[in-house]
Amino acid sequence: MTTVLLSLGSNVQPTRYLPLAVAALRARFGQIEVSPAYRMPAVGFDGPDFVNNAVLMQTGMDLAALDHWLHALEDAHGRDRSGSRLSDRTLDVDVVFFGNCIVDGPGHLRIPRPELKHAFVLKPLTDIAPDFVDPLSGQTLAALWKAHPQYGSAMTTVALDAVELQLSATQ
Repeated sequence: MTTVLLSLGSNVQPTRYLPLAVAALRARFGQIEVSPAYRMPAVGFDGPDFVNNAVLMQTGMDLAALDHWLHALEDAHGRDRSGSRLSDRTLDVDVVFFGNCIVDGPGHLRIPRPELKHAFVLKPLTDIAPDFVDPLSGQTLAALWKAHPQYGSAMTTVALDAVELQLSATQ
């Protein structure tokens, strides 16, 4: 079994689509750990804020099969790939880490994901896997987060399991 860390995000009805994605991941992979969800501004384009969280899971799938399954999950939840890669989306699920593998292609596949440098990926991952070691830097996620410019900043959490949106400031 391989330890996998996923980054999930949505800026189109996120309180609908992120819980659906988590439920689908649980149904397929069994026990998973889910981070808190955070509201973050869109990066690379003007659009509504995203809500991002992360999942830690184990799988016996190889990386290509997992990537294909995750794309099908996104598509099943209305992901539109016809426009710019940096655009609004109902669901975005990326493999950030696949064990200690380092992958550079084919196509879009990069492991660890370059987006790890962004707080919207790093903070939720750190919440559920602080001792996970990034194979590129050799540092734990906790150490990477502590060195991040947004470390210590208040971040808005979003309750995904509530009927009404609940916001609270956390660190």
